[in-house]
Amino acid sequence: MIPCFIDHITITAPTLEAGAELVSRVLGVKPQKGGEHPRMGTHNLLLRLGDSVYLEIIASDPAAKSPKDPRWFALDEIKTDTPAKVKTWVARTENIHSTLKSCSEPLGEIKPMSRGETHWLITIPKNGSIPVAGGAPALIQWQGESHPATQLNDYGLSLSKLQIFHPDPERLSNVLSSIHLEGAIEVLTGDKTKIVAHINTSHGVRELYA
Repeated sequence: MIPCFIDHITITAPTLEAGAELVSRVLGVKPQKGGEHPRMGTHNLLLRLGDSVYLEIIASDPAAKSPKDPRWFALDEIKTDTPAKVKTWVARTENIHSTLKSCSEPLGEIKPMSRGETHWLITIPKNGSIPVAGGAPALIQWQGESHPATQLNDYGLSLSKLQIFHPDPERLSNVLSSIHLEGAIEVLTGDKTKIVAHINTSHGVRELYA
């Protein structure tokens, strides 16, 4: 059995500035520059939440060429007035092929990705959607000895737990069980999918969602 772990939480936004404003308002810190994803036509900002966990703000890169495939994390659906929000999350595995095979739901195709000198494999649905009504994670396998979070500034933040409100919690729970997810995560009943990241700060636990 190969376990999975919460790797990072993803905020989608029409611009990186809009996502950074949300993070600054809720957590009181500014995320740092990440880089560009040439294959997806996106770029990001990053914020460390531990030695192997981080927060990502991602948006379409206006300076990049449009990708031939739909952008990941449903970014093609975002309009200029779409609010920044915690949209999805990513689970880390040491064997993405084995984990995807054991999953109870299709999570997409395994694609090689890069950001500067950082490389990884990740699952992306063909249409760029977020699986299981927006509740299931993408799977990621990093290519390198150290986790990217170790290269980020440490502001003393950490992920306390992740809550996912979902219209079919049993279905989503089955997905997480099938990939052997470990970590502080709660699946709750909700009229629509909503992801809430509870983050430890010097001012107590803050809830980050939208």
